[in-house]
Amino acid sequence: MVLILLSLATALLSYLLGARLNRMTAFALALLPGLGALILGVGTVDLPWFSEHIRLTLAPNHWGLVMLVLTNAMVPLIVLAGWRDGVHFSLQVALTFFMQAALNGVFMAQDGLAFYIFWELALIPIYFLALRFSEGDRFAVTLKFFLYTFLGSLAMLASLFYLYSQTAVGDDGHHSFAYAALQAVELSSTEGFWVGLGLFLAFAVKIPLMPFHAWQSDTYTQAPAGGTMLLSGIMLKMGLYGLFVWFVALAPESLRYEFIADWLNFRDLILIMGLAGILYGAFIAMRQNDAKRLIAFSSLSHVGLIAMALLTLKSDGTNGAVLQMLVHGINAIGLFMVVDIVERRLGHRDLTQMGGFAKSSPLFAALTLIVVLGTVAVPLTNGFPGEFLMLKAVYNSGTGACGILAALTIVFCAVYMLRFFQLSFMGPEKQVLSPLSWNEKWALMLIAGMVLYLGVQPQVVVDFIQSNTEQWLNAIAESGGMLS
Repeated sequence: MVLILLSLATALLSYLLGARLNRMTAFALALLPGLGALILGVGTVDLPWFSEHIRLTLAPNHWGLVMLVLTNAMVPLIVLAGWRDGVHFSLQVALTFFMQAALNGVFMAQDGLAFYIFWELALIPIYFLALRFSEGDRFAVTLKFFLYTFLGSLAMLASLFYLYSQTAVGDDGHHSFAYAALQAVELSSTEGFWVGLGLFLAFAVKIPLMPFHAWQSDTYTQAPAGGTMLLSGIMLKMGLYGLFVWFVALAPESLRYEFIADWLNFRDLILIMGLAGILYGAFIAMRQNDAKRLIAFSSLSHVGLIAMALLTLKSDGTNGAVLQMLVHGINAIGLFMVVDIVERRLGHRDLTQMGGFAKSSPLFAALTLIVVLGTVAVPLTNGFPGEFLMLKAVYNSGTGACGILAALTIVFCAVYMLRFFQLSFMGPEKQVLSPLSWNEKWALMLIAGMVLYLGVQPQVVVDFIQSNTEQWLNAIAESGGMLS
């Protein structure tokens, strides 16, 4: 609860400070929720909310704690280097902190209605950030984003209410939105499919999985830099987290629902969607000259593999996916930060008009290369351990052909990311970049340090989530959701 309250307090204070808010003050405020949680602990909350039987229950599992670390570690860096100084700085920072509060709620919620409310609250600040500060035809882009996410959320709400109506009636004579009560509901094959479909649609849009990705590239490209970092680095993790913790756990029966007998079930369809995203995102990324758009399609490719790994329902796949959710957040924010630093100086993101930045900015080039290598999953960088575990699980899950095709993501990623680095930092120097500012330098150095640390010590994360993973997989197996 302390994370949510402190985030809301910093949002209000940032807005009230207005033009008096400078970058150092904003960064200090951004550190407060995380520091408060470290000192006071995250703890658990179980309070009556709308009524005695509809409660606010917050108790993060180990995966949720990893996502809380990502959220509350990355928001200060986004504030430090992701927002441009100006008359709207305080508004941007305040909306960022408001979104941080909602994200913290999503990753801690142990009540279906609370989860939905925090999920919707997280959409409000990013909607206004995109609508107010995006480039180009921002109304059309923001409207598309809103419609996709809102319709998906309505489908999730319908599924949660149906599950609520099927929960056992308690001593107080009411049904319950409590996570354990929702998970205990036994559904028929048809019920499981429709409930699972409603939950899945919300998460598939947020990740996004093909064919629910149409909003992503334009929104990522035209949103302001800080908004893009929030969307790609943290917000899409809501979808991946929900896919396993809420979709698979609450509607495991849906995974066996067969569209074509003995050939295609719901789980197979999701695996195909993930694989399609891997290949499509990579192919499109290789052809992009807009650096921001390249990274947007790169993200689509990477999250497809994470979704596939989660749906293998294997320990290696789940551990690797959770680790990679953390890694993807760090790397995506780092890459979008690099593009924003260049765009601030040149006024454009066209890779064909860049080149030679390493000559005038060797530190910038070195830090960018570390993030690029992490994204490519070079050994001893943060991208390698998770990708190895995920590909191993996909290959061993009875979908060897999918595993081989999914492994192409490493090859394709090397092509488009090394092309990105070569066109921008290598070759003849077309334009001289001014030196990194202190805030840009420190933000990139911290991100590069995380890339190297998690490349050497991934076991810190894997050991922490292992017991949670085993518990989850055993519960799914007992409910009939585990597939051989």
